[in-house]
Amino acid sequence: MELRQAFRANGFLMLVVLLVLAVGGFVVGGVSASHAAVLAVVGYVVGIVAVVLLTGLTTIGPNEARVLQFFGRYIGSVSEAGFYWAAPLTNKRRISLRVRNFETQKLKVNDFDGNPVEIAAVVVYRVVDSFKAAFAVDDYEDFVQTQSEAAVRHLATTHPYDSDDATRTSLRNGTEVAEEMTAELRERTALAGIEILEARITHLAYAPEIAQAMLVRQQAAQVVAARSRIVDGAVGMVGMALERLTREGMVDLDEERRAVMVSNLLVVLCGDRSATPVVNAGSLYA
Repeated sequence: MELRQAFRANGFLMLVVLLVLAVGGFVVGGVSASHAAVLAVVGYVVGIVAVVLLTGLTTIGPNEARVLQFFGRYIGSVSEAGFYWAAPLTNKRRISLRVRNFETQKLKVNDFDGNPVEIAAVVVYRVVDSFKAAFAVDDYEDFVQTQSEAAVRHLATTHPYDSDDATRTSLRNGTEVAEEMTAELRERTALAGIEILEARITHLAYAPEIAQAMLVRQQAAQVVAARSRIVDGAVGMVGMALERLTREGMVDLDEERRAVMVSNLLVVLCGDRSATPVVNAGSLYA
């Protein structure tokens, strides 16, 4: 079976018609009870049937659906907002079609490198198939929550928390990870008639037992990266200085003096403290 629209009629029109039939039937039955038994029975039957048919009236709000079951049998859904009359004596289950948010708990899981991390995500979804949401799973809200947590755990185990390799996606790559998690959740929840609009990580941190060690590691990595840039810049500046001195003929240095000059310039440029100049009062080679 699949989603289909149930038969429905204008609720206001049916309300007037059925009220007229109910009142008219009971009036005719009461008037005819003393001299026309058959007409009285017909009147009462019409009145009772009209009252029973009144149970088919239902109101549907915006972004809402009603799933109709007639003695356990699915006969269709109504998803257009308004006041309608559908089949009487039916169970009309309300299914919200509004956009919903769900945030997972902070889950503790090992990442791809085996480091314990805490991770949580928010999932934005809505029901697009009221039949599947009502009958494919026991409770579609619990189903989304369970599948969301499973997807977050799977995502964390397939990616490292952080990566120095630019070609390797880490959990800190927000856009790529969000797209991957959204695609996985869409596959997991499609059978329940759910459309995943967005899934995004809201919390990501190392577990407390390794957080301090990982902080030291990250600081060391930043220091190394900073030093690397300083060295690259210093080497370029030394090269430019030597090239300009040679081109303009300001001073003629042999290989040994060039090496000394390069060493001194690198010490000055790469040092983490201010250099203390030494004035040479003698000759250049003194």
